[in-house]
Formats: sequence, structure tokens, C-alpha cells
Amino acid sequence: MNLAESLLHALKDFGAEEIFGIPGDFALPLFKVIEESGILPCYTLSHEPAVGFAADAAARIRGKPSVAAVTYGAGAFNLVNPVAAAYAEKSPVVVISGAPGVAEAASGLLIHHQAKHLKSQLEIYKEITCDQCILDDPARAPEQIARVLNRCVNESRPVYLEMPRDRVFAEAEPVNTMRQPLSVRSEALDACVAEIAERLAQSTSPVLLVGVEVRRFGLEDSVARLARKLGIPVATTFMGRGLLADTDVALRGTYLGVAGDPEVTRLVEGSDGLVMLGVITSDNNFGISRRQINLEKSVLACDGAVSLGYHVYPDIPLVDLVSALERTVPIAKALPSRAQTLPSGLVADEAAISPLDIACAVNDLFARHGTMPVASDIGDCLFTAMDFVNTRLVAPGYYATMGFGVPAGFGLQAATGERPLVLVGDGAFQMTGWELLNCRRHGWDPLVLVFNNCSWEMLRAFQPESSFNDLDDLHFADIARTLGGDGYRAATRRELRDALAQAHATRGRFQLVEIILPRGALSPTLDRFVAGFKKRRAGEQS
Repeated sequence: MNLAESLLHALKDFGAEEIFGIPGDFALPLFKVIEESGILPCYTLSHEPAVGFAADAAARIRGKPSVAAVTYGAGAFNLVNPVAAAYAEKSPVVVISGAPGVAEAASGLLIHHQAKHLKSQLEIYKEITCDQCILDDPARAPEQIARVLNRCVNESRPVYLEMPRDRVFAEAEPVNTMRQPLSVRSEALDACVAEIAERLAQSTSPVLLVGVEVRRFGLEDSVARLARKLGIPVATTFMGRGLLADTDVALRGTYLGVAGDPEVTRLVEGSDGLVMLGVITSDNNFGISRRQINLEKSVLACDGAVSLGYHVYPDIPLVDLVSALERTVPIAKALPSRAQTLPSGLVADEAAISPLDIACAVNDLFARHGTMPVASDIGDCLFTAMDFVNTRLVAPGYYATMGFGVPAGFGLQAATGERPLVLVGDGAFQMTGWELLNCRRHGWDPLVLVFNNCSWEMLRAFQPESSFNDLDDLHFADIARTLGGDGYRAATRRELRDALAQAHATRGRFQLVEIILPRGALSPTLDRFVAGFKKRRAGEQS
């Protein structure tokens, strides 16, 4: 087989099920093999950022690699921001870039798409991927591919493969795709689990806080069993919203510090036995309240290590820790089920729409027809989603890049076969919303909710005096048909209810509901987040 086929078979064996990409001259031979071999389906989009976001979402929802394929320079540099987001949020995206041929590189001429030097692209990707290689030697390539893909799945982070175009059809051996899992010392694992069990036994108010690594490493069912066995309250983090949605664990809600439900905040911050599994300790994840959590009395399992106060156990993978805890901890008396109370029962009248009304309307829709997987952009659409019933959700909650929502919906539908609900603000829609024109070619029919207040409203909330936050009213609903879907414009709660019902009932093409929101109308969660941020900033400046 040729080198490209060897790579594609290896990707499939490591769990990849699709490729998102945009061809270019340096990647044309690679895309020819992708298309003609049929080893993995390839979904082409219109701009590389969407390629990266779609691959990221597919990798997140499935907990396995997804592929972003682009050309050298002009393509790969466009992909940097989505891959940085995937690195920050631990999503196993495999970047494959076409590249100038080995002979071209030796010609002495400058090559188009080249930046400072031919390896500038590789050097940049070293900052945002956990492993990289240039496949310029077909004899060594299988070993390099195996190493890089093992790092991708073991660390759940992006990797980078660069393929010179004159090496695509070179003969190559198959890749050894036997997994090489991280090793763990049983003595260290046993000691760590014993110490955690002792802390839980001594705690008067233990809490289990669940983060994104639980999904990244396919542990939701295991963590659900552990939660039932422990019998202690369970909450998710901001980044972990949507975890355990397909289990029977009654979540108390999502911890967001000062921005979240006060009851959940008191529960988490008042715990003397907080166990955090797969939680990234970022500012957004902790609702700008990190100092309120007593880390000396907490357990943090993340990044392949476990911290118990000042005591650290290195090289303890989360998979092994959860398995050992599930085997070891005694069964506790179950607590009464106290699930989160969520808004519902939209009053369908002529009043203007608020973000909380959107949460009510979506919860009503889910109650009638069942939940949908959700892809959300950053902004108040994501804060509004905190009031949705718990369903699978992907969003850039920590890295907080705009433009994620619409292409992430493609990744969800390609990876799961299920119709997604997409949440996006009007500012972010202007970045990647136009990618909806690709739905017809690929058979996707997402239901897209555009939060339109003709404003970068989340930025305005932090700096209301700036007029650069003003945006034009582009009537996105009118544009939908041109792009191959249907559009609805809702300015009242009655119109919102009717538009959602019609959009949900229509299959086969994307449905866009443009929701008109008054300036200054914020979700309760964002309102609390902004107030807390301003209070902290004022304290830092005083």
C-alpha cells in the first residue's frame, strides 16, 4: 500500500471515523487517496477554521480522534486557532497537512505559502499539539505514525502530521496500531486510592465534581457507577456541562462559582471532601472563584496525576484511578435524589424574548420530543445553555473562541448521526455561520438558534461604553433559504414557540431560528458572571 493509505488505515484503527478538510495544491495527492480509497469519509467545508471546529466537536462527543486535513501554509495557518482550542480543552484532533515535496524543498527556491522558512509551520504546531512529525521517509513513517497517534489517544490532545506531496504514493508498510497505554505503578495507585477513600470517610460534606476528561477518556458510565456507589452529591463544571446526560445520576447542577446557582456554589465551595475528576482548573471553569475552593482538602485528578492538597501522585491516569476507586470504595447509603430545578413552561405571549425564555422554550421542546445533542458557541448562548436540561453538549468553555458553534454542529451530526441543536450569537455567526451552505452536500440538517441582539453583547456587558460592540441587523432568517435551509425570525415569545415547533418538525435541510433579543437582555448566569468579574477586577485595581 502507499503511505497515505497506510496512514488512513492507522487513523481508522485508532478510532477516527471521518475527515473534515479543504484541499489545496500541496494536499491534492493526499485528497485523491482519501477520496478514491474510501477508507474514511471526507467532508469538505469552506474555510479552515470550520474544519478545525468540526473535527474538534466530533472528537469531543465521541472521545476518539477526528481528522482535520488541509494544505500547507495558507491552509494550516488558518487552522491554528481551532487547534489551539482543542489543545487547551484536550480534544484528540489529528491535523494532517500537505506539504511541498522533498525535491521541491531541496530546489533552493522559495515556495509559495512558505512563511519564514519551510519548517515554520511545524514549529508553530509544536506549541499547540502534543506530538508532531514530517512523513518524509516512507521507511520510518509507520513507526512515527504509531508514536504520534498513541500520544493523541493517551493524552487526548491534538497531534500534527505533515506529508510532502511527493511521498503520498510511496510504498509503505502498515502501521502497528496496537495501543500502548500509559503505564501505572500498582503500588502508587493503591496508595492513592487508599488516601482518597480515607479522606472521603473523614469528610462531613463530600462532593464529586466532574470535568471534561471524564468524556475525553470514555469514563461517563464508570463515573456514574462510582457516583452511585459513593452516594454523594454530584455536580459538573462549566466545561463539563452535558456530562452524565445519558446516565441515571441526579446532578445537583453545574458549578460556576459566583456566576452559578447559589445552592450549587455553596455545596461545592463548602465541601471538606471535594473530589474533582478530570477538572481543568481554569478561570471560566471555576467561575472566577478559585480562591473559594479549599484545595488543601480537595482531590484533583487531571493531566495524568492526582493531587491531594500538597501531596501529589504523578503518573496516575484517570482511567486507572476511576477503575480502582470503583473496585475499592465501600458502598455508601444513597442520598435522596435532588436534581437541578430548571426553567420550563414558556408563556407564549407577545412579550419580548429574554435568554431565560429561550431556555424555557428549549426545555419544553425537549420534554415533548426528547433531548438533542447541543453545540454552543461562546457568549450568552452558552450561559443560557446552563439552564437547559442536561444533554450532551460541546462548547469552548475555557478557550472561549468565537465561531465554534455552527461547524461544531456538523461535527456532532457526522460523528453521532443525530440531529444537533446549535446555539450561536449574531457576532459568531458572522464568522462561521455561512458554512451552513455545506449542509445540503453532506446531508446535515442542524437546528440553529441565532441569538441576535445586533451586538457583541457579552463584550458590551463588560465594557458598555464602547460603540464598536454595535453590529448591523443582517436578517439571518432571510439568508437561510439562499444557503439551502429555512429561516424563521422570532421577536416575541409566541413567535419563538411557533418557530421552534416548525423548525423541529422539518427534516432534511437545516433550520435557522433567528431570535431577536433586546439590548442588555442577559441570562441570569451571565449577569452573575459579569458582576463577579467586575467585583474581582475592582478589588485587584484598588
